[in-house]
Amino acid sequence: MDKDNKMINEAMEILLHAGESRNMILEAFDSISNFEFEKAARRLNDAHKEIVLAHKVQTCVLQNIASEIYPEEYSILFTHAQDTLMTIYSEYHIAKKIIGITEKLNDKITKVEENTNV
Repeated sequence: MDKDNKMINEAMEILLHAGESRNMILEAFDSISNFEFEKAARRLNDAHKEIVLAHKVQTCVLQNIASEIYPEEYSILFTHAQDTLMTIYSEYHIAKKIIGITEKLNDKITKVEENTNV
């Protein structure tokens, strides 16, 4: 496999891991909306594992470019893969924050409901 095809394959690997992570994040959002916080946290943990795999591939490609193993030519596919990974990593962080916020709100609502039923 030549260097150009290897970079394309690695860009596709980043996209596959990032896409799988996005699916898991969307599942976590569904769980959050159903107040299934443990399930949401598990899906986000799985999503993070996919992000780490994608990031490792990205780091390897960047190291190969820096070492001049890969050509310095611009690769729109690799740029797209990096952009996708960055976007999904942001979605991951937002989902983590939303879990925390929703859990706190749910706890407060539960306390109010318990106090009004007494």
